Amino acid sequence: MAPKSRFTRLDAFTKTVEDARIRTTSGGIVTIVSLLVVLWLGWGEWRDYRRIEIHPELVVDKGRGERMEIHLNVTFPRIPCELLTLDVMDVSGEQQHGVLHGVNKVRLRPQGEGGGVIDVKALSLHSQDDAAHHLDPNYCGDCYGAQAPENAIKPGCCNTCDEVREAYAQASWAFGKGENVDQCQREHYAERLDEQRHEGCRIEGGLRVNKVVGNFHIAPGRSFSNGNMHVHDLKNYWDMPVQNMHSFTHTIHNLRFGPQLPDQLTKKLGSKSLPWTNHHLNPLDDTTQATDDPNFNYMYFVKVVPTSYLPLGWEKSYNPNENHGAGIGEFGQGLDGSVETHQYSVTLHKRSLQGGNDAAEGHQERQHARGGIPGVFFSYDISPMKVINREERSKSFTGFLAGLCAIIGGTLTVAAAVDRAAFEGTTRLKKMRSKDL
Repeated sequence: MAPKSRFTRLDAFTKTVEDARIRTTSGGIVTIVSLLVVLWLGWGEWRDYRRIEIHPELVVDKGRGERMEIHLNVTFPRIPCELLTLDVMDVSGEQQHGVLHGVNKVRLRPQGEGGGVIDVKALSLHSQDDAAHHLDPNYCGDCYGAQAPENAIKPGCCNTCDEVREAYAQASWAFGKGENVDQCQREHYAERLDEQRHEGCRIEGGLRVNKVVGNFHIAPGRSFSNGNMHVHDLKNYWDMPVQNMHSFTHTIHNLRFGPQLPDQLTKKLGSKSLPWTNHHLNPLDDTTQATDDPNFNYMYFVKVVPTSYLPLGWEKSYNPNENHGAGIGEFGQGLDGSVETHQYSVTLHKRSLQGGNDAAEGHQERQHARGGIPGVFFSYDISPMKVINREERSKSFTGFLAGLCAIIGGTLTVAAAVDRAAFEGTTRLKKMRSKDL
């Protein structure tokens, strides 16, 4: 017999003699049950390892020189597109007057006729319909004392009614219906405006703005700057054929700051109420405000919080530099699946421009200022904090292996104890019965 090694005393797994092994029916049942328990718990451990969790983190937003996209879809059932102007301005001094790339005006039929779509027109100074092909190629229209716009079809000339209107806006002059303006009379601008008085309008599309405090608004009439003041030419708005014909009753179908999370992402993570899903819901979506007063102003004060979504494995290809040359709607979408977007909260304030107080609501001490511009205004402020939602696995692979070993060892230990108790109980019961006999 070979001499024993020094490690023999350290053997924690002592062996039994083959002849001393006893197999029982109860042992077989316990073995099958323990294997099923190991498989069930092991599958649960695997699912837990594969589960993806979202870990929100709040940090200081250290981005600089960034821009932001605003996507909107707003319907005005009681004012035609010809009277609406969309402007953007911010504290950096940048202003966008009337002409905005990426935004469409959708003409709608009157509410009494169902409000269906008539046609869609992009917000641009010139269209093919305005080009006067029948005129002499050397024709140079008069700008009536104003300076021709820089983007005129023919430099130094105002060959269309829109170019005359643009020239007047640059000179801070009111335009009206273009009385005594040959270009507008030739294009029947006044008649076209009167024909559209009963129509509605939907403004939809996206804007790209500086990521600073600013506002964008939808108001009547062509806008221009008069000194340090932002002014709208309201003459055509007030010249209503019927009193109170127009108003800024509106429905906000969608308003968001930045891209929306992809649908496949929400399906992958399920419909559970998670902390990061708030920015997928926009609080102003499908909201309506109604008024019969044409002299009414709505102001939405929006607090915007930058929000990032970083998918699993984002570290390998994450590029924090935004592509400012990307088209509207592509801004903030990373090739690795990351999304740079924004959450927001909003407070609404509405008032009649005629002033007054809230005595009808029991607050006579609450006074409203008199004057202003009718329309819908969105004033946004950017939070210095940023929310980062990071995808991570619930546990590491090492943790999965440790859990799996614990399941196997624990289950077998408990099974062995149960089997031992069953065997001992059966043996004693047999001895007691044999004594009785």
